[in-house]
Amino acid sequence: MSIDPDRLKFFSYLLFTKLEGAVTSGMAHLGDQLGLYRAMASARQPLTTAQLAAATGLHERWVREWAYNQASAKLISFSTEPSQTPTLDDDTFFLSPEQVAVLADESHPAFGMGMFHRLPQTMESLKRMPESFRTGIGHNYDSHGPDGAVGIERSFEPWNNANLIPVVLPAVGIIDLLRRGANVADVGCGAGGAVLRMAKEFPKSRVVGYDISQFALARARERLADSRLTNARFTDPRTEPLPNDNSLDFVCTFDCIHDMTHPLDVMRAIRASLKQDGVWLLVDIKAHDTFAMNAEKNPMAALMYGISVLSCMSSAMATPDGAGLGTLGLSAMTAETMARTAGFSKFERLSVDHSVNAFYAIRP
Repeated sequence: MSIDPDRLKFFSYLLFTKLEGAVTSGMAHLGDQLGLYRAMASARQPLTTAQLAAATGLHERWVREWAYNQASAKLISFSTEPSQTPTLDDDTFFLSPEQVAVLADESHPAFGMGMFHRLPQTMESLKRMPESFRTGIGHNYDSHGPDGAVGIERSFEPWNNANLIPVVLPAVGIIDLLRRGANVADVGCGAGGAVLRMAKEFPKSRVVGYDISQFALARARERLADSRLTNARFTDPRTEPLPNDNSLDFVCTFDCIHDMTHPLDVMRAIRASLKQDGVWLLVDIKAHDTFAMNAEKNPMAALMYGISVLSCMSSAMATPDGAGLGTLGLSAMTAETMARTAGFSKFERLSVDHSVNAFYAIRP
């Protein structure tokens, strides 16, 4: 079988673009951790690498090479002042408003540094993967350490902080009940952002966050203590399960069902906890029913399948009988089928616009 020289060159180029992306992702992690993006965002004018190094207390030569990587990748902006005697000061670097939003502004819904925060822990998983491939057993989220929990927090909370109260909860139709006072559970609450946001906004409601990650629970309880809220708390469902007496008005799960080893059991527990007129808000990754559709319609499919191996599916197969749904494993059809198997009778997709997630209101 002969090799086409042009196709060979193209494929080699394609492969090394993937390596470039991985290496540049590492540089993005450093930019976030070292405060380089924040320093550029707060600067009133473009900075030379000497100025950027001075602003961050770093060594100029290292900052310069980092900036060259980031500008070459078009993650930061640069300008060059032509001169007859070129110097390092000819190049200055800055962030556009859009780059500030994604790279440096943690309050902006588009902030994107969360997954880069936990990048070293995610890539460290590669060392464990050969054994997982041989045994079939994955690793839960605590295998990523405390920074894994913080990375998830920084990934999802900017959008949730901006949209949970004004957009998502009204779409569910739960606002009036929450204002009057409701019994609420956030299953898979992570570092507790949604719990604390709802508890603060609706002081008459009682909100409990459930998670099996000890690092996430520790972070959530620390934040709860700082908030001084008295209508919220956090617990591990293995020691304190969801109530099974149909006493809850509202249950939510944010981006976690696909990570669970026994998602159907959790759905059944949610059904047993809800009142007959209660509602479960299921938020999970948008997915299609087949690989072919995901590959065709989702431009981030390769990233998501890779993250699944290193994190989501690994968590979902952390026990020998784990379901292993994975990042793109909970399509609308799969979610509805599982919900009806768990005892729910009403399944509605909500009109909430999100680049990654789908939103469903599920009722008994």
